[in-house]
Amino acid sequence: MIGCAFCEILRGKAAAERLYDGEHCVAFLDVAPINPGHALIVPRGHHVSLTTVPAEALAEIMTIAPRLGQALARETDCDGFNLHLANGTCAGQAVPHAHLHVIPRSGTDGFTWNWRTLPRDDAQSAELTAAIHRRLGT
Repeated sequence: MIGCAFCEILRGKAAAERLYDGEHCVAFLDVAPINPGHALIVPRGHHVSLTTVPAEALAEIMTIAPRLGQALARETDCDGFNLHLANGTCAGQAVPHAHLHVIPRSGTDGFTWNWRTLPRDDAQSAELTAAIHRRLGT
């Protein structure tokens, strides 16, 4: 798609340090990394939402993610890595092209997610579980 930063990289119109070139996805270093080695895995097709990415692209993304994460962690002398995917601007998606972040982590990197936790409402959780089962047909 014209104007999409990731599509520009995929077409070779914008520079990126490519780490992986697959049939359905590409991985490259993030230009604004959280930590050294922070990479992105993007489907080759332009999909704003994870919900429209074809199954074969999702499979390749999730197959390469742990391999890439392990390689990045080892090469950056980190202890582990995070996988992060934001779907929609309200969830923090900044580029309108589905992408998975792979972020090398160490116990001393100083980065925090600032997660919050809410009290659990067992009745509400049971209702939500039943509704999701209905929606998924399971």
